[in-house]
Amino acid sequence: MINIYTQRSQAERWLQRYQRQQPEFICVLGFTETGLIPGISAAGANPGDRRYTALADAEFLYQGVQPQPCYPLPPLQAGASPTFISRAIVECLSIPTHIINAGLLESPPIPCIDCGGQAARCLSTGTALELTTVQHLFQVGLQLGQQFGQDLQNRYLIIGECVVGGTTTALALLLGLGIPALGKVNSSHPTCNHTQKQQLVQSALQDFRQSTSDSHFPLQLIAAIGDPMQPVVAGMMIAASRYCGVLLAGGTQMLAVYALAQRLQKTLPETWGGKLSARMAPHSRDDAPRWNSPQQVWNPENIVVGTTRWVAEDPTGDTIGLSRSIGGVPLIATALDFRQSRYPQLQVYEQGFVKEGVGAGGCAIAAHLYQQWSNQQLVAAVEDLLERQWQLRD
Repeated sequence: MINIYTQRSQAERWLQRYQRQQPEFICVLGFTETGLIPGISAAGANPGDRRYTALADAEFLYQGVQPQPCYPLPPLQAGASPTFISRAIVECLSIPTHIINAGLLESPPIPCIDCGGQAARCLSTGTALELTTVQHLFQVGLQLGQQFGQDLQNRYLIIGECVVGGTTTALALLLGLGIPALGKVNSSHPTCNHTQKQQLVQSALQDFRQSTSDSHFPLQLIAAIGDPMQPVVAGMMIAASRYCGVLLAGGTQMLAVYALAQRLQKTLPETWGGKLSARMAPHSRDDAPRWNSPQQVWNPENIVVGTTRWVAEDPTGDTIGLSRSIGGVPLIATALDFRQSRYPQLQVYEQGFVKEGVGAGGCAIAAHLYQQWSNQQLVAAVEDLLERQWQLRD
């Protein structure tokens, strides 16, 4: 039920190491006005709906079926939100789940860790975020990664995301880092809208390259064309990997974050000067991360990217080729299959709609690893949750 696409030996070691271990799940929320561009995303039927997709998905992930949610799940162009997959798994397997607000238009109506970030402007502006905000978010990510990593030790952390328009900011980040990503990214559309993404991104990157300096280059890049989830997850992954396993739950967006972390960890000891500022992180401890040598910055052996086969095998993108272009990252995917589902809302995943989000692929991988769930068990759990939602709605 778990496919391996790149770095097979490392992936097999990772899977063997964390078999039957209960993970914890973190979903990092962010917003970019890029997601409001007509046609850029199918994670919401229209731009108005997409303003609240992350809030609705997170509320359902955390609370499950409830009679009067603050943010009802918005209608999609087709299919059901991937939060149904993630929620079904964490509910059935009692996986501890945490919500992190990296930068949203409004605060989630559920308990969460607020990073003190902000929603991003459209990447076309070339000033998506303030550089000081990006620096702050990266430090918060490092601090949180250490906290969770030390608590988990020999277990692993699933880090998912919900950022509407995030595959477009991910493309911008990948190209800005010099990775040949054109035509390789995914989207929530059945056929990826490569031309629309490329035109938007290449114009913004041209302006960035004309104005940037070399100092703190990766963080400047995020400030210009990124979103608030990216520095938080990069920092969390770097720090947590020193103590525990990390499963980056997503496709294009998490591959972009991995590429970002590759670049950041090479300069982190020099860039951040030994001890990070503990006062900038919520729930901070006195033992803020200390970086004594580059060898201690992260442990890539503890990291995999895990997604769905709908992303990994998307014929309108090239996720496997993108992973190989980045280098060093094991790409794995759940073999979850909805072809025999009773519900058209799930069957359309097989047609390329939705594909991934809210850590769905990573949670499914965890169900296989932790309790050896079969495809039949996974589908039944998601269908049961859909039925309960519809019964309450009716």
